[in-house]
Amino acid sequence: MKSKLLPLRTGVGIIVLNSLNKVFVAKRKDNPIDKWQMPQGGVDPGENMLTAMKRELEEETSITNIKLLKEIDYWLEYQLPNNLIGIIWKGKYRGQKQKWFIVRYLDRDDKININTKNPEFIAWKRIDPETLPKVIVYFKKPIYEKLVPEILKFTH
Repeated sequence: MKSKLLPLRTGVGIIVLNSLNKVFVAKRKDNPIDKWQMPQGGVDPGENMLTAMKRELEEETSITNIKLLKEIDYWLEYQLPNNLIGIIWKGKYRGQKQKWFIVRYLDRDDKININTKNPEFIAWKRIDPETLPKVIVYFKKPIYEKLVPEILKFTH
């Protein structure tokens, strides 16, 4: 299978800041090594990006009480490493192009529930935005490096 022939999956990513400007990250159920990521997911056919963002956030974290701070005005992409092509997303995609959103969580942390109908995460925590590139899997690191300056605009 030629990975270059596979399309990119369209997705959304969500940067969830709390009142102390810490970022929500979670550890994936299907990859429980010590790597953490922000919520993200695919866009359904005909779904707009904002709706997809809110749906994915609720599906993965039960978070609904948010204020939209910014929709990043450019797309970010990543390619899967060769060993994951053909495995992730039933082999339909070679990576993702994502529209990212920065939101402020307006509720208490005890309302966050990652034990959802189809749980994707096994643990979550909050970290400083600057540390995001250090906790993500290597093939998504360039995206997180580009997001840090965008996040910092809302934390200082």
